Amino acid sequence: MLTIGVEEEYVLIDPASGVPVARAAQVQTAAKRQRALTEGEVQRELSQAQIEVATPVCRSLDEVGGHLLRLRHCLALAARACGCRLAATGSVPFTDRLHVPVTRTPRYLRLRRAARALVDEQLINGMHVHVGIPDREAGVRVLNGLRPWLPVLTAVAANSPLWHGRDTGFASWRTVVFDRWPVSGPPPAFADAADYDRRIRALVERGLIEDTGQLYWHARLSERYPTVEVRAMDVQLTVDEAVLVAGLVRGLCAAALTGTEPPPPEPEFVRAAGWYAARHGTTGLLHDPLTGRPIPAPQVMAALLARVDEALTAAGDRNRAAWLLGRLPQDGNGAVRQRRALRRGGRAALIGLIVDETA
Repeated sequence: MLTIGVEEEYVLIDPASGVPVARAAQVQTAAKRQRALTEGEVQRELSQAQIEVATPVCRSLDEVGGHLLRLRHCLALAARACGCRLAATGSVPFTDRLHVPVTRTPRYLRLRRAARALVDEQLINGMHVHVGIPDREAGVRVLNGLRPWLPVLTAVAANSPLWHGRDTGFASWRTVVFDRWPVSGPPPAFADAADYDRRIRALVERGLIEDTGQLYWHARLSERYPTVEVRAMDVQLTVDEAVLVAGLVRGLCAAALTGTEPPPPEPEFVRAAGWYAARHGTTGLLHDPLTGRPIPAPQVMAALLARVDEALTAAGDRNRAAWLLGRLPQDGNGAVRQRRALRRGGRAALIGLIVDETA
């Protein structure tokens, strides 16, 4: 089985108003006092209102789910002790200021000097899934195999419909905000590992990006670990949904390693399909990666399940993934449920939904 690890980004919000509060340092300090957490599992993020967790390397989805429950529970307790709440939402629904101060590290301060408006609006939270690979050649194969399916992952995981107190009309507004950086969106197709390394090295050497940490593609090879890192997804409201997404990502990586890949789709198609997925989520039509045609979202999800069936079955995860994915049309993903809560009960109901489902 391919190993798997998950990173989740959260925002800290005021329990009454839902606006972000710059208390990440206090929450991290409070969290360190808990014995259930180990060194390095909780990290600071770009803004002082955000915090990130990283699971250990896992071999099963049960491990992933157990670690995420533990990490969310510990951070939620720490946040409450600091007078705020932990929120697993892809975008901050409400704000009361132009920007939240950035975390004062040299890297983040340089980033804000270089792109002030983008950094000020970067109050978005993603879910990153690392899948272990044998080597970088295999990693490039996986990246190429993932490309047509990245928009589907964006749609399934959409959990950021609100921004600055209004409905954006998008299921994943985080995707739109995130894709404004120079090297972002779906990755291009690569011939092999040497082609990948040559092209990312050229971006740095020509001064277009500071380092490979600014490769904000929806999937990339990690420069620190022997993994493919998939970043196309909003952070998920619930651990169940995070486990589902992690299983789908690992299944797609396994399928890319073991199957025969069709010709790579055109870059303009993948990018446009990703925008369409961010706009509509799973509530209407999605573009079928196999035919390129728009069809009802449940049919695309059935095609996704068929694509990863062998890998999920081998891991013993097939029934769980099918059940969780089958709930989406009725229950809705995070974007659907956020809109539903706001419509039925206003701001208080939305804040309650996000806080309760996060922890």
